[in-house]
This record gives sequence, structure tokens and C-alpha cells, in this order.
Amino acid sequence: MGFYDFPKPERDRLVAEINQEIEQDLSHTTDAHIVKYCSDEDTYIRKTAYLAIGKIFYAQPKLQPQIFTTLEKLLKSDNELIRQTVINAAGEIGKFHFDKVEHFMNKGLFDKHHRVRNAVIGSIKKMGEKNPVPVLAWAKPYLTHPDKEIRREICHGIELRGRTHPQDILPLLQALEFDETKRVSETLVHVLGQIAYKKGCLKTVVTHLNTWKNKPLVRKALDEIVDVHERYKKFAVLSQQDAIDYIDANYKH
Repeated sequence: MGFYDFPKPERDRLVAEINQEIEQDLSHTTDAHIVKYCSDEDTYIRKTAYLAIGKIFYAQPKLQPQIFTTLEKLLKSDNELIRQTVINAAGEIGKFHFDKVEHFMNKGLFDKHHRVRNAVIGSIKKMGEKNPVPVLAWAKPYLTHPDKEIRREICHGIELRGRTHPQDILPLLQALEFDETKRVSETLVHVLGQIAYKKGCLKTVVTHLNTWKNKPLVRKALDEIVDVHERYKKFAVLSQQDAIDYIDANYKH
């Protein structure tokens, strides 16, 4: 049975048990329970495990050295689920202590398995939302990395910060405006669409796009922005027509 196959009281009991057993492992410098939960096939069990590690990190500073020792060891595991969960646990710590987990992100970004690399993207999103300055400074050089997948993943990873503070990521995204890799440019257009429909964001995005030189890409981005206002009309601040009118009035062709 999967995590959500259980009734809520059973889920609550299971979460408490996972938290307790992970804390016991860390207190006794063992990792049997941690390995078990970090390698579980159920996504939500693994999520409970990495959230537990994050909670323990903040609640019990004396266990922090053992947490890092354990995460370092498990990052070398042959099991991609364990490595994925390690990166997600490091992401919880990096929300407020990015300097302590930067090297985990550097390693995870080049992992051979997409699950681990996707965990880096997810971690960048949650860390960048809470702790943007060091996270974006770390991300910036990777946007011009020779590996197209690295560029694409970092572009995707900084998206969430842009939904509330587009001005923080637009100068970084501009480094990709002439990227010749289709997957990268498609991700760039997607991200521009995603950061433009939140409150106050369309003005910031359009103003910045006026400074971009790649006009064909900008037109694709503007089309995506218009489409997003329809696809996410329940969440968008402006109607699609309002977005069209604003772009027509403010984008300098």
C-alpha cells in the first residue's frame, strides 16, 4: 500500500514513526532506517524522510554534524532514490544555510540519473524562494555552462523565485536569449510565461523584455504569456484580454 492509501490517522502515525526512527539513527550514528526510508519506492515516504532530516537539522543542532556525515555517505549510494532523497534533504537545509549544502547541489547537478538532477531543480526552487541571494549567485555561472541540460535545468530551477520577484531572475534569464538549443529556449519561454501572470509581474517582465535583442524569441515568450493568462485564468491577476492590451501598449516592437 502507498502512503496515501492509508487513512489520515495512520499516515500521521507513520510520519511520527519515520521521524522518530531517523532521529534514533542519527543519535546512534547508524543509518539503517534512513536508508530504508530514503530508498522506498513511494515518493511520499521519501519526502517524509527528507522533511524529517530537515526538521531535525533545525531542532537539534547537536545532530547537524552527523546529518552531514550521513548525507555525504548516502550521496555515494548506487541507488538513485537514495541520492535523490539526499539532495532533497540538503535542499531543506539550504533554505537557510545554502553555504553548507552548495557542494551537494554541485554534485547532484551532474548525477547520471535524471531523478537526482530533478531533485536539484526542486531544491533550487525551494531554496531560491527562501534564500535567493546565494542560490541565484550559485546558479548564474551554470546558465552559460557548455552542457545544454545544465543550462536548461538551472533555468527551470530559478523559476519559482521569479513568480514573486521576477526582477531577481530576468537578468539571469537574459543570458539564454540566444541559446541555440531548442530544449533550452523552450524552457526559457516556459519560465517567462510562468513568472508573468502573478500580481505585478507582467509589467516587470514586459519592461525587461524590451531590453532583449532576440526579437523572435521575445515574440514566442509574449505568445506564451498570453496563452498562460488563459490556461491559468483562475490564478492569473489579469484576464487574457487585459494581458494582450498591456503588451500591445507597452512592448516596443
